[in-house]
Amino acid sequence: MTAATSITVRVPLKIRRRPGRKTVVSPAFPASDDNVMPTRADPALVKALARAFRYQKLLDEGRYASITEMAAAEKIERGYLGSLIRLTLLAPALVEELMEGRARTAPSLPKLLQPFPEIWEHQLEALAQ
Repeated sequence: MTAATSITVRVPLKIRRRPGRKTVVSPAFPASDDNVMPTRADPALVKALARAFRYQKLLDEGRYASITEMAAAEKIERGYLGSLIRLTLLAPALVEELMEGRARTAPSLPKLLQPFPEIWEHQLEALAQ
């Protein structure tokens, strides 16, 4: 029988305190590493977009007959769920920019939950103001 061996891995991390939560900040990697892409995406916004598309998928698949039924099953307020699902109507280019954290003037989540134009070209103009 062989003796057990252990390996210790040390990763320099910083913990940044934000209102209501803590965020782990990983160290900056060398510029030569092509696999690493720095991002400044808002975690709350990314999470809201992911939930919005998940809820829309559940509706499309017929798992829930209505937003009211889904809200009860997911234990969230119906109005908030409706606002989240409206995020799936954002222009695909804008969603991509928000997810990657490279939006020119990144709107906050509360601003995105407000009514916005349906036409994709007008969305970028309206959200930039």
